Amino acid sequence: MGTLTGRTALVTGASRGIGRASALALAKAGAYVLVHYASGAVQASAVCEEIRQAGGKADSIAADLRASDGPQVLADRTQALVGPRLDILVANAGISLAASIENTTVEEFDNLFALNVRAPFFLTQQLLPIMGDGSSVILVSSLAAHSAVGTLAAYAASKGAIDTLTRHFAAALGERGIRVNAVAPGVVPTDLSNFAKTEAGRNFTLGIQALKRMAEPEDIGAVVAFLAGDQAGWITGDILHVDGGSRL
Repeated sequence: MGTLTGRTALVTGASRGIGRASALALAKAGAYVLVHYASGAVQASAVCEEIRQAGGKADSIAADLRASDGPQVLADRTQALVGPRLDILVANAGISLAASIENTTVEEFDNLFALNVRAPFFLTQQLLPIMGDGSSVILVSSLAAHSAVGTLAAYAASKGAIDTLTRHFAAALGERGIRVNAVAPGVVPTDLSNFAKTEAGRNFTLGIQALKRMAEPEDIGAVVAFLAGDQAGWITGDILHVDGGSRL
């Protein structure tokens, strides 16, 4: 409690799932959190209200990160709210795609990379003027980037790109005191992974995990809050697997 007091955070895709859990965890630790959404205005407002009811500070903020100018729009709106300093960026917004190689379309592929890769790249770029020594960037990778799981080739490729960006960003921004890491969740039953909510999905998931329970978004949010804080001050360029020991 209070380890992030006085710090500002932006969490993209924070109206639900892992983004919501991350926003709540950061707020619980004391950060002022901007809850980004693209279309879930009601859900984002509910997250903000939950934070405020618990004594924290939060505001919702909208932008379409699939649009080419989306990162610039979000960066401008963020600076208008937090001023000259952003301490934490959690680039969580993303989409999934379960489709065979044969059935993946160019439009689906481009949409994946627009939101999952292009958006975090250029959002980080546009926010650099208000990030500095002690700031933390947290990207979201996936088990799929490290292990062949289902018909997720295009999605997995987008998350593999996140692993690469994590290392390159960390190397490039270290001189400015900015740490860059990623979390790589396993299967989490959220709206992004409806298969995990089925009996077949549950059985598959438990079959590949060392820990025999289904993950909760809060399992991931807690690690995001850890990476954002001073206790993780000597960690950068790392991809932290938060997957219950999947595919060991």
